[in-house]
Amino acid sequence: MRFNICGCLLAGLALASVPTGAARAQTGPGGPPLAVGIVEARRQAITQVNEFNGRIEAINHVNIVARVTAFLEKQLFDEGVEVKKGDLLYQLEKGPFEADVAAKQAQVAQLQAQLVNAHLTTERARTLLGGPAGLQSNYDAALATERSLEAQMQGAQAQLQSSQINLGYTDIRSPIDGRIGRTQITIGNVVSPSSGTLTTIVGQDPMYVTFPVSFREALGLRQKYLPRGGLNAVVIHINLPDGRSYDQTGKLDFVNNTIAPNTDTITLRGEIANPRLPLAQTRGTARELYDGEFVSVLLEGVQPVEVLAVPRASVLSDQQGDYVYVVGADNKAEQRRVQLGQSTSTMASIISGLKDGEHVIVEGLQRVRPGQAVSPGPASPEVQATMQSAAQGGGNQNQVQPAASGRSDAPGASPAVGAADRTGGTTANAPAGIAPPAGQASSGTASGAQRPPAGNPTARH
Repeated sequence: MRFNICGCLLAGLALASVPTGAARAQTGPGGPPLAVGIVEARRQAITQVNEFNGRIEAINHVNIVARVTAFLEKQLFDEGVEVKKGDLLYQLEKGPFEADVAAKQAQVAQLQAQLVNAHLTTERARTLLGGPAGLQSNYDAALATERSLEAQMQGAQAQLQSSQINLGYTDIRSPIDGRIGRTQITIGNVVSPSSGTLTTIVGQDPMYVTFPVSFREALGLRQKYLPRGGLNAVVIHINLPDGRSYDQTGKLDFVNNTIAPNTDTITLRGEIANPRLPLAQTRGTARELYDGEFVSVLLEGVQPVEVLAVPRASVLSDQQGDYVYVVGADNKAEQRRVQLGQSTSTMASIISGLKDGEHVIVEGLQRVRPGQAVSPGPASPEVQATMQSAAQGGGNQNQVQPAASGRSDAPGASPAVGAADRTGGTTANAPAGIAPPAGQASSGTASGAQRPPAGNPTARH
């Protein structure tokens, strides 16, 4: 009896150690297929954007200086307001210059009288040459005197003109339209050409925006846009220092002819409008852009390009590169290595590794492994809406950096290398509910920049 009881106990333990059918379905290959959400890879129009750091520069920038030496008598402008070309800014002491002009005018009048008398004398000597009393020497002397006085007259008139110019320099006027700065020298001080800048005027509308581009990237831009129209194939958008998107667009108009040897960059320049803000009604109206302002420059292609696009959350990466899972034959998951192009924060463009129309797994990626049986179904309405919005070019989507990916460890691999792209993007997590499998990272990069108003989903380089 004792041996029967022990045998029963051992048999019960053996049966308990055998996994149930439900456990086998969760842990073994013979379990039910894994439910996943899929989308169809399709071609979509994406407007390409490259982002750079730049500065605003005034097209016209003038330092006002004195042209003559005199006391500063009047300041005729308010500091910080906008002035027009020809507006009177300063008045210098005029008395000495007016006296000098009067003296030069008197000298010209005196020589004018002497020249008239010399001309009469010359005519008289020429008349006498026809009679017995006429001498050739008298005529020659009179003619020489007349010509000498003519030369003196020209010199006196030049001196008078110079004195009048100096008198005009006592009125200092604005040479351009623009905003005037603070005065550096106050009333009562003596100013001269060596006194330095009295004040500064900077043009306001339009403005330049300049930005350095690494020469390697500049070659890529040239290859991309030169066949499409060169400088006319792109437009410029600006993000202001507070993150707002500037509502004016600019045109690229200049590429420098030299490369900075210390940074290996080449400078590009565009021109952009800087109108007055609508709420400012006074002459000292405010404008959005300031000379020297630091901005983010978005170089956007005019014509969208067709790319094969999938949701960004469907792209995973490891130490070997970027990949997606597609539903293959017999509803089994297949891993596809892909090469990414420029993308948005929600959509990734695929250069190679995927075909148009293939079904890409975008939801349920946490437990997907290559060769695993899956039960595909349509992705969630949120993902479908994102795909449809991207296809129609609607909605303002945040821009992201291109295909440079932050990569994490694959299972059992050594620690991953987190790669950030040239513009400082960092790896981003997959959206909630669409997390990547353990040991794998979503291949997106995050960016806080806002997309400029446009019709198509935008990609940033």
